[in-house]
Amino acid sequence: MPRSTDWTRQETLAAFHIYLQLPFGQLHRSQPKIIQLSQWLGRTANAVALKLVNLASLDPQIVASGRRGMGNTSKLDGLIWQEFLRASDSVITEASTCYAAYAEQNGLPAFVDVIDEVPEIAEGKTTTAIVQVRVNQARFRRAILASYNATCCMSGLRVPKLLVASHIVPWSMDAKNRLNPSNGLCLSALHDRAYDIGLMTVLPDLTIRVSKDLKDATADAFTRDTLAACDGRVITLPERFRPAPKFLAAHAERFGYL
Repeated sequence: MPRSTDWTRQETLAAFHIYLQLPFGQLHRSQPKIIQLSQWLGRTANAVALKLVNLASLDPQIVASGRRGMGNTSKLDGLIWQEFLRASDSVITEASTCYAAYAEQNGLPAFVDVIDEVPEIAEGKTTTAIVQVRVNQARFRRAILASYNATCCMSGLRVPKLLVASHIVPWSMDAKNRLNPSNGLCLSALHDRAYDIGLMTVLPDLTIRVSKDLKDATADAFTRDTLAACDGRVITLPERFRPAPKFLAAHAERFGYL
């Protein structure tokens, strides 16, 4: 039965988990993930959708864009956002744990939200450690694609199967920001590879820089048109979780652009 009690921390974090995975335009009561969570919580889909919109009203980038929520945020909503801005990975991990607990209480896999991206896990072919890494990577990808509306921020490609949630500071180099959506860019598979090996970078002012190798006059026409032509452009900004300048600077410095 739907209930009218105040939201608990566990409920709010489960909702925050969904907030990270959905584009801003999908925060409505008919969205399947919202309907599913409302059933788990014993609340109406409208109540969950309103909670997500209220969380959005505290999102710095959403606020900066001029959009507003319902104006009924709670003290707990604000506290969770403050914690997220201080230590994003810790809050993301706690939020996914809360979400997983509700899933399991309802007889579903803990990673039901990304099971389509890691189907081999359901067949029991991987160890627990590998499962967690793959689930985290899939959730990071969902958050990045949601923020960028499934569009490569360099090329404009909009084919999800050809898009990569690219870490700005690699997974292996910063254990505290592996899940932080501000440490990610949505790139085509080609641009992701070029970015990963330093043939391209994004400066802290959000402009793209391309290496001399890619700008070489002897490069083939495809390279010139798809990669070298990006030099000097400003990336298409995400709706949420703009890439953090400190991460962009770290990548640019690592490959000698700064």
